[in-house]
Amino acid sequence: MNHHSIMEMPVVDAVYGAEIRKARRDLHHLISSKSCAPIMLRLAFHDAATYCKETQTGGPNGSIRKPEEFEQSVNKGLKTAIDFCEQIKLKHPMISYADIYQLAGVVAVEVAGGPTIEFIPGRKVL
Repeated sequence: MNHHSIMEMPVVDAVYGAEIRKARRDLHHLISSKSCAPIMLRLAFHDAATYCKETQTGGPNGSIRKPEEFEQSVNKGLKTAIDFCEQIKLKHPMISYADIYQLAGVVAVEVAGGPTIEFIPGRKVL
């Protein structure tokens, strides 16, 4: 089966955008209170770093949450960040896992004292 055929693209409308803004606030609070900016940034990177130029598959699609990915040695410890993000997903179920993980990375940079980063939602998700 072609991975492209099982990917879904969230509908990014005003409602989704408003939910992203709420999730961003919730992530800011979570990351600040748990002091987990480094692992949240690492989660975003590792979900995105699966992109393969040759096959044009992978990338930030939320697949890092699957055991066959997070159990790989290079992803050791990321289950903690995945579980933190699950709290956000439960509160904001319309947001794709792919968007939550990348938004967590953006917010982690901000919480760590970095710049405010514009977030553009709408990642394909497995």
